[in-house]
Amino acid sequence: SKRNKEMKMLKRLTLFVIFSLYYTAVTLASDPDPVQDFCIPNPRFGPITAHHLRILPCKNSSDVTTDDFVFSGVKTAGNFTETGLAAIPVNPTIFPGLNTLGMSFVRADMKTGGINPPHFHPRATEIAYVLQGSVYSGFVDSGNRVFAKVIEQGEVMVFPRGLVHFLMNVGDKPATIFGTFNSQNPGTQKIPSALFGSEINQDLLEKAFGLSPKQIGVMRRRFDPKRAR
Repeated sequence: SKRNKEMKMLKRLTLFVIFSLYYTAVTLASDPDPVQDFCIPNPRFGPITAHHLRILPCKNSSDVTTDDFVFSGVKTAGNFTETGLAAIPVNPTIFPGLNTLGMSFVRADMKTGGINPPHFHPRATEIAYVLQGSVYSGFVDSGNRVFAKVIEQGEVMVFPRGLVHFLMNVGDKPATIFGTFNSQNPGTQKIPSALFGSEINQDLLEKAFGLSPKQIGVMRRRFDPKRAR
């Protein structure tokens, strides 16, 4: 009957809408696919804003040169922190050639005994390649299971998206790691800074970690981003 046909059509339309919304949500959860070979942002329209992924008009392809696809800023180590880590993250903000390609990378150097504290990337999986040294490397899954071992020069380890991971130089010489991400804006959330460098209520932190107000104060002074400036 006409009514049955209308009901079937309505069901199909409903399923289509649900599928479309689901597909859109999945698509928006990762970097969009490029619709052209490359997009070198036109500097006339201002700097790239990586945190907000502001879209800028591309250069005319006739104005693009080989130099737009070459970056020389990771030849040497960056500035070391008190944890013995020097990291140089590279994204479209400083290397416009990466724009719209859905990837970024980092050079990380660690002094002997240096660490890259527990952290995670909310928008990307990372692959870490050891250029030199011996590095205790691993991550923790959602069931609190630790997957960790010492990886040597030439070895690679993968850190699944959103999972806490860490690295420590356990060799007797400096270590260098090259990390790549499947997002041009992976984001980095450092666990110590997120907990003690933010404005989380102090009573909550005391109860969560069994620490005294004085101990919480020490941790906050150490990890407060305002103090690090």
